[in-house]
Amino acid sequence: MTNALRADPLPGPEGQFDHVSMADGQSLFRRRWADPSARRGVLLVHGLGEHSGRYRHIAAWFAGRGWDVCSYDQRGHGRSPGPRGALRRGDDLLDDLTAMYAAYAAEFDTPSLLFGHSMGGLIVARAVLEGRFKPTAMVLSSPAFRSHESVFMQRLASVLTGMTPNLPLRNGLKRAYLSHDPSVAAFYGEDPNCDNRITPRLADFIFRAGAYCLAEADDLSVPTLLMAAGDDHLVDASGSRDFIAAAPPSKLDGRILGGLYHEIFNEAEPARSRVFAQLGEWLDEQFAEDATASE
Repeated sequence: MTNALRADPLPGPEGQFDHVSMADGQSLFRRRWADPSARRGVLLVHGLGEHSGRYRHIAAWFAGRGWDVCSYDQRGHGRSPGPRGALRRGDDLLDDLTAMYAAYAAEFDTPSLLFGHSMGGLIVARAVLEGRFKPTAMVLSSPAFRSHESVFMQRLASVLTGMTPNLPLRNGLKRAYLSHDPSVAAFYGEDPNCDNRITPRLADFIFRAGAYCLAEADDLSVPTLLMAAGDDHLVDASGSRDFIAAAPPSKLDGRILGGLYHEIFNEAEPARSRVFAQLGEWLDEQFAEDATASE
């Protein structure tokens, strides 16, 4: 007898699928929740070891508020082909996001919103701070600006990148600390599109990108909502605190959510609804003119 996969605790529509080829020939799995009547779009960028399908409930929330929604499985992740957690070059994930964002944002009259969680939030922030493109706004969910890994391990990742850059290693993710809802961790563990591998090149990229974002935070020029878990065992929340302290207050609304675990949008109720409510209030403020124009 085979055991059936348990029910997803955070369900939502699957969306429509296709694959997009990057400049180096890498194919990326793309997921779209299209709304032809939508005047604006949001691109969701997932974190380490997961995939776009874990954002179906977030996509449904945005769609319910009149947004067109798009996401994709980053290279080495989910349903995108290739070795797990592996990169050909150090900046592959930034190049991929740049290409994906340009193709998607071109469909709308105004630049699209970017939403990034954990490693995805790090990649989103790094790309924008580098000036690769300028979204209308950003939402960063528990961004991986700083790791709990020791300085020794971070230096080791740099050394190994020069020797065995795509050696598969365990990422050490502690599923029990994803959410206070135990069903989230249980489903994650059974999800065939989640993976526990990372490579030295990817780890080194994460460490370097975090340091870059913290050093350049004062150059932030895009309206940004940063919401970070206050009891985060997967990334070091001090990185978000330092980013909040360094970024221009006129551009950044930074919130440390005390007592929450890493996946704040997957937290146990009532915290989850409160997180979505805060996001909704911020979006209403940012796009108030759009709402007035549509009346």
